Amino acid sequence: MAKIHSPAAAKIGELVRATRLRLGISQEDLGELAEINWTSIGKIERGVSSPTVETLVRLATALGVEPGALLTGVTADDYGERSHRFTARDLINARAAQPPAP
Repeated sequence: MAKIHSPAAAKIGELVRATRLRLGISQEDLGELAEINWTSIGKIERGVSSPTVETLVRLATALGVEPGALLTGVTADDYGERSHRFTARDLINARAAQPPAP
């Protein structure tokens, strides 16, 4: 059995598979509609391969969903350990709290 690329890839694959199955189409059908080899779709659905943004958009378009629907629940933490957990908002707030330079 092939190794899962990342927890994020596994989540994305599950969402692609669930959407495809809900529509009642095969991997081959989705591959043709998205212009992606069906074996690549199988790898994505199993989490073995992490799709590029282009592939994600092609799949979402073929499935009739917004690309964001295939990312539901995926976070930066799903790609491995992070050295910090700050956001742009945290940085802006910290800068605003600093006294002005003399």
